[in-house]
This record gives sequence, structure tokens and C-alpha cells, in this order.
Amino acid sequence: MDRMHELVKQLNDHAYRYYVLDDPIISDGEYDRLYDELVALEKRSGVVLPDSPTIRVGDKPLSKFEQVRHRGKLFSLDKCQSKEEMLAWLKKLDVNGQMPLCSVEYKFDGLTINLTYENGVLTQAATRGNGEIGEVVTAQVRTIKSVPLSIPYKGVLEVQGEGIMTLSTLAAYNERQDVVPLKNARNGVAGAIRNLDPQVTAERKLDMICYNVNYIEDINFRDGRQMLEFLRQNNFKLSSYCKYCKTPQEVLSALDEIESRRDSLDFLIDGAVVKVDDTAMREELGYTQKFPRWAMAYKFAAEEATTTVRDVIWQVSRTGKLNPLAVLDPVDLAGVTVSRATLSNLSEIRRKDIKIGSRVFIRRSNDVIPEITGIAAHTENSREIIPPSVCPACGAPVIQDGIFLKCSNVRACANSIVSALSHFCERDAMDIEGLSDKTLELLYGLGKVKAFHDIYALKEEDFDEVEGFKDKRTGNLLAAIEKSKATTLARFLYAIGIPNIGKKSAGQLEEAFRTLEGVMNAGKEDLVALDDFGEIMADGVLSYFADEHNREEINALLRAGITFREKELKQGVFSSMRVVLTGALSSMKRSKAKEEIEARGGSVADSVSKTVDLVVAGEEAGSKLDKAKKLGIKIIGEEEFLSMLR
Repeated sequence: MDRMHELVKQLNDHAYRYYVLDDPIISDGEYDRLYDELVALEKRSGVVLPDSPTIRVGDKPLSKFEQVRHRGKLFSLDKCQSKEEMLAWLKKLDVNGQMPLCSVEYKFDGLTINLTYENGVLTQAATRGNGEIGEVVTAQVRTIKSVPLSIPYKGVLEVQGEGIMTLSTLAAYNERQDVVPLKNARNGVAGAIRNLDPQVTAERKLDMICYNVNYIEDINFRDGRQMLEFLRQNNFKLSSYCKYCKTPQEVLSALDEIESRRDSLDFLIDGAVVKVDDTAMREELGYTQKFPRWAMAYKFAAEEATTTVRDVIWQVSRTGKLNPLAVLDPVDLAGVTVSRATLSNLSEIRRKDIKIGSRVFIRRSNDVIPEITGIAAHTENSREIIPPSVCPACGAPVIQDGIFLKCSNVRACANSIVSALSHFCERDAMDIEGLSDKTLELLYGLGKVKAFHDIYALKEEDFDEVEGFKDKRTGNLLAAIEKSKATTLARFLYAIGIPNIGKKSAGQLEEAFRTLEGVMNAGKEDLVALDDFGEIMADGVLSYFADEHNREEINALLRAGITFREKELKQGVFSSMRVVLTGALSSMKRSKAKEEIEARGGSVADSVSKTVDLVVAGEEAGSKLDKAKKLGIKIIGEEEFLSMLR
């Protein structure tokens, strides 16, 4: 039993470091070995400790939800939707003409959960319900790995938080072919928690952010800061954002800051929550029947709406893919009138059961074209979306390429060629200011530009027939073309349109292989070993450079005068080195070690490959160390690493 207790504690500590602190100190393989040992012990003994991580995988399906009364009532929040309303509420809080200290936090858009702990062990989890009585969902919540199964505090405790499904997790889930796509992250978490089968919950890989002690039997917190510190010390995952404000203007600034962050977050928020920090003042202000008078939710404009699909048009991309675009009944979304939405591909259309004439959910984020996330309802006028059999741009037959439809005549299809040329000239690519889509269309129509290298052969007289071009404008454009010849390898790799290679991955290729020749001759093993590079991206690189036409085009560009500037690197002991960190360092966190390496000219990779120059091995280094030895990569310990930093 001693070993079982030891394993449970070790595994829970490692889960806390991984899922809450984001600072793991052992590899996944080492964690799995400890976990397997615990499973074997439990099978032999027939004993499963109440905080064993093995209970997270999902219990047997339930026949129905039990109901439970919360020890402390779970209130909802009063809401306002304008800054004027927020200022009016803050004015009511004034004491002697001064606003009390208030916290401003994210308002998570998920499902409220109430956790109960007794004698340091999670004994129950329940939904909010009506605030007084909720449904017991303990088996489901135990699958959430950021929820601690045991904590240091031994009294009776209720902790309130929000169950969420991150947007990256939702995207990965919806890519699976064996599931019905989820409409959005909010529905994803609600459907997972309120599901009688905990296995379904486990598959959704939920998270939970805690923000309130709803009941505690023997501690009186003086303010919200002390309460949050208590939660932190007991291993609960807290929000990454909490700002304390002394004036109404500081509150408004915090609201603006949160709204500006909204699109970059990996989870849904639908506003911010402003709370009086002092708990004595909270008690004095009290509660209405529904809301605490000491807190107010500030709601943002909705990023999701429903509307009707009226038609689908098919656009031809620079790679020849036919991209379906939904034509919608115009609808206001996050302050913008939306009438188009992306549909990805025919496979996604069929999986989501999207039809012309149906009402759909649409979502807009990051100021990009919205996407249809799911069906709200079919109507009697709903009809299937029929893909074209010929390219809508050039009339060539359409072919199937994996999940995509493509023009079979891509190298002679005007739309594909002009799109590729436009991409080549983008600011983040070759950065040729003045070569707009319209200008490129005109030049292509006149037979002046059909490939990338033709751009560098343009002369003043080539613009004589191009509408709107006068001497000065032509001179500026030719100067911009000449200036673009001196570029970086990363920009060039992004510009030429390698399949599935974006700005970030082009930068990784430059960093790993350093020269164009190095990238062109890279092997699949070297490519797959790069951080976040999968087989699809590696195959895109390999197939692009295996194509003789593409190699000829690159040679033509080099003959036209394209040169590559050396990437400006910080100088230091790690200059131009790719370093892998493995195992735990006693002197600093891995994130700090990464900063120190980058400050001295190096870069940090997640995985070991032939492109890595050095491996820093801390305590309990695992499979990465073994691979480094096999590849003959230089390995140093923590002491030598610290010496290099000095």
C-alpha cells in the first residue's frame, strides 16, 4: 500500500505540473511507466485509492443524474453591455467619493461546476442547476485532468469554477472522422459534463478554471486576493488574467485590454467580471434574490449568430483547390455585417450536414472570414450542396485530391496563376508594394506575367497598356520589384507557395537548414523532426522540390537576382545552435532556460533530430537523451549548461 500511495502522489503532482503549471519535469513515457505500475498494483490488490489518477479515464455510464443541494448558494451575475452602465454601477460603490479596490477577470463561456472536498479528497462535483440544487457529475468531472483529486486543505470545501473546452481541443476533436462535429466549445463542454457516459467526457479533454471559494468551514478570507492565493496553494488552476483597479478609468482600461485579447485566447470568453475585492464590503453590499451586489459582468458583442445559407460559390485558390464559400443572409456579428462564410471542403460540408436553405451557426474571430460551425435547423427548402464537375474559372475537369477538389489544369488556370502571383507579392512574402491583384490580372491578361520570375523582367513599356499607370507610379513599382530581390530565406519559402507551409513553418525551415540548398535537399526524417511538423507538411516540402517545374522556376528566380540576407541573430555562446532541453533543471524552469539560450543567439527545439546541435540533459532525462546518444549529438549536464550561461 505504501508504494500505491507513493505512486498516486507522484502521478497527481506530475499532472498538476503538466496541466496547471505547464511545467512538466518528466517525459510522457516516464509518466506512462509510473501509471502502468499503479494500474498493475490496483489490479493485484483490488484497491483503488479515492484520489487515484486511474479514475480519470471515465467510469461506467450512469442511468440518471442525482441531485444535490450546494452548501453555499451559487449566484449568477448581473450584467451590463455598455461602459456607461459599468460607470454607473461603479459610482454606486463609492465610499467617501472613492471607488473601492476592484478586480477585473475573464468571464469564461463554459459550464459552471461546483467541486466539494472533504478531508483533502474530491468527493463530489455538481452543476450549478438553479443555484441551490445541482446535478451530481462527479464521474464526469474526474476526467478533467486540471481538477485536483486531492488537496492539502483537509476541511470541508466547495470550489466554484468554469468547465471549458479549449478551441484547439475543439478543432482537433472536430477533425476526427468517427464523431459528429461539435457546434462550438460551449456546447462541447456542456454536452460532455451533462452526459451520462463519463467516457464521452474523457474523450473531449476538458479543462477547468477555478475562481471562487463557495463554502469553507473554518477560514474567513479578508479579500479576493487571499482567496485566490488559497486556491493556488491547493493546486487549483486559476485564470491567467486578474487585474486590480483603484479607479473607474483603470476598470475601463482593463475591459478594453481583455476585449483586445479576446481573439487571441484559446478559450471562449463572452465578457469580463468586475468584483469588489474586500470581503467585508461584499458582506455589507449583500445580495439580491439572484445576484451579488458586489459584482458585475460586462458583456461583449456576440461572436456567434445564426443565419440562413442562400447559396455556395466555388473559388479557385493559388494551388488549384476549389474552396466553397457560403452566401448567407446578412447578419450582425461582433459589430460587423456578415454575408459570407468559409466551408473548408466538401468532406466538412457532408460531416456537418450543411445544406442550402438551412439555418446555421456562424462564428467570427481574429477578424477573418467567419466559419459555419454547425446546423441550427434544416427547413423544407433545404437542399444538398452539389460540387462543380468543371473548374468555374477555366472549365477544365475537376479532380479529387484527398479531401479536396482541384482544377486539373492548375498551371494554365488564370485564377490559380494570378492568386499564386498575388501571394508571392504579399507583404509577408516578397513584399512588392504596388502589385495588386487587379494589376496582376491586367498584366497576366496582356501576357506580361505568367510566372514568378516574369515579375523581375518587367520594364516601363510593359505598363503602357495598364490602366492607371503613369511614369511616377511605374517607377515606384519597378523600384519596389528591384528592392524585393534582397530578401530572407523564410520570406522566399513562404512566397513560392510550398503546400501547407505558412510564415511560421517557413521560418522553421530557415532556422533548421539555413540555406535554400539545405531545405531543397532535406530528408523526410529531418523535416518531421521539426517542432509541429507532421508528415503532411513534410510531404508538401518534399513533393514541391521533387517537381522539376518548381526547381526550374527557383533557378529562374535566382538568375533574376534573388539573394538571401543572413537572419539577424543575437550573438552569444549559443549563436546559430539548435538546442533541446530534456529532464528537469534544479536551478531554473524550462521556460527560463529557453529565454537564456535565445538571449545568447540560440534556438530551442522540442524534439531531437540531426538538425539539433546540443542537448541539455537535466534530472530524469528520458527518450530524448537516448535518441541524442544514438545520433551522436553533443550532450551536456546542468552544471556545464550554467557554466556556458556565465
